[in-house]
Parts: sequence; C-alpha cells; structure tokens
Amino acid sequence: MRPFAYVKPADAAEAVRAAAEPGARFLGGGTNLVDLMREGIERPDTVVDVTGLPFDTVDELPGGGLRIGALVRNSALAADHRVRTRYPMVSQALLSGASAQLRNMATVGGNLLQRTRCPYFYDHASACNKRSPGAGCDALDGFNRGTAILGVSESCVAAHPSDLCVALAALDAVVEVQGPDGTRRVPMAGFHRLPGDTPDVETALAPGDLVTAVELPAAPVAANSRYRKVRDRASYAFALVSVAAALEVRDGTVTDVRLALGGVAPKPWRATQAERLLVGGPADETAFRRAAEAELAEATTRQGNAFKPRLAVATITATLRDLNGGVTAR
Repeated sequence: MRPFAYVKPADAAEAVRAAAEPGARFLGGGTNLVDLMREGIERPDTVVDVTGLPFDTVDELPGGGLRIGALVRNSALAADHRVRTRYPMVSQALLSGASAQLRNMATVGGNLLQRTRCPYFYDHASACNKRSPGAGCDALDGFNRGTAILGVSESCVAAHPSDLCVALAALDAVVEVQGPDGTRRVPMAGFHRLPGDTPDVETALAPGDLVTAVELPAAPVAANSRYRKVRDRASYAFALVSVAAALEVRDGTVTDVRLALGGVAPKPWRATQAERLLVGGPADETAFRRAAEAELAEATTRQGNAFKPRLAVATITATLRDLNGGVTAR
C-alpha cells in the first residue's frame, strides 16, 4: 500500500474542505475503500476519516418519513423497528448483503458509494474504462455472467453491487449532500449515473461532496414490501438479479406499486415502465409477468448473461405474487 496522509476533521465543513483537495477520499466504515486501496485500485493522497462526525442517528421526519444519517451502520439500520415495520424491503436488503461482521462496520453513506465488483475492474492486467478511462472494456467479450443488461454502453457493462440502493431507489429516497457550495438534496434516481462514454464518473457528486444523510419519504405502500435476491450461493454473494418491490391492491386492482432491480444495471434500476403498466390493472400473475417482460424488453445480453432477462422476469413475477398474497382485503 502506498503512503497517504490521514485527516480526521472536527466537523463537516472541515471534512468538505479536506476532501475537496485533489486525491482525497472519505473514509467511513472502510469496507470498500480499504479493499480497493489494498488492490491498488484506489490510490488516495489523503484519507479523510469522517467517523467522528454526528451523522449516526435515525430520526423521524414530519409526515412519517425517516432521516438516516450517513454514518448509521448497516446492521443498526436493519434492526431499527421503524425500518422493519414501515420499510421492510430496506431491512431485508441490508441483511442480504455481506456478512454480519461487515454489516457492523459498513455505513449507509458508504453503501451508496461502493464500486463495482466486476472482476476486470479489480484486475490491473485487464482493460477497464471504469478504472482507467480510455483503456477499453474486457468484460464485453470476456467473463460477463454477472454483468449488466440494462443501461449499458460499449464502454462499460459493469453491474452496480449495492442491495440497499435498490430498495432506496424503489422508495424515492433523497440523498442529502454537503459540499463546498453548501447543502443540497439529490433524488436517488439521479444520484448514480449510467456509464455512457464516461463510466469512471459514477455519481452526481463533485470533489469535496460529503453524503450526510438519506431521507426516506413516508410511503404507506412500503409496509407491504419485500427484497428478493437471487445469487449463486445463499450468503456472501452479489446479486445476479434482485428485486425491491412494494404493492398495494384494492378490490383486485393495483393502486400503488414500487419496483427497482439490482444486479442488472450499472445503477439501481427503477422499473418505471413496469410500474406504469401495473397501476390501475389487475393484480394477477399474468399482469405481473407482462409488466416484467415489458421492463426487460430492451435488455442487451451477451453470451455469459443471456439468462438474466428470464431470471429477472421470473423474480419480479414471484415477488409481486407473494406480496399480493400478503395484502389483506379492503
């Protein structure tokens, strides 16, 4: 590991100033950054340790939402009674990720910023536009079983690794960011970027921007929600396909639905087309499958991941079917 400077700021303003310098990176739980530093992928000149800042609480918002500090540990958020009852998909997503030890260290803010687990990103001998802009993408014709099928480009097909972010995307979460020009709020839909020609630019953050909180708006539909993750083994594996879904049904008709997908895109994928098709229609398996197929119709597959559209359709359909069975008559 190459030498770097270490700074532990006393407040957020000092943290922002330190991180605005070239080559600086924030350190929260370190479960992703430290790994990347060991592998030589991230080579910060300065590590700005923000673990002493007061962003580690979950607070009520007017109207029934929650404000989640960026330094809340994943394990603590998953166990929070308000999250488990109002937003079960969030708790389930957190518990499906990593090991208990890592969840005890990992932070909510860091989860939003974790980088892809594409093997070519980690391999210095491989071409990767995300790691070295302009180098090319060996995943296009290489081992691409775990790569994305929606929102991809010829520059990058890497999938986003987060489970939590999929649930946050489905719930229209908002990210609070403090930067050199003050505080702003960024909707989850615009927080992560698709690769296009610049896959190395992964978020809407600018140098020095510090994620301070995530806001979950009140969403009654989220009480009937689920996160389902399909992976190669039952634990400690990233998603081939995951679904965060919430469903409200009245008199056999879908009145509200939230859907987001993981493992299939370079960012958490909000399934807006499927949602539009479902709202106002029948709550039955045929409608669920038709909406899922429409969402995956534009998928771009390669030899190794040609199974993913079928798997995604089946996972969406099964998740909505299960939620529909859990809806009480009204």
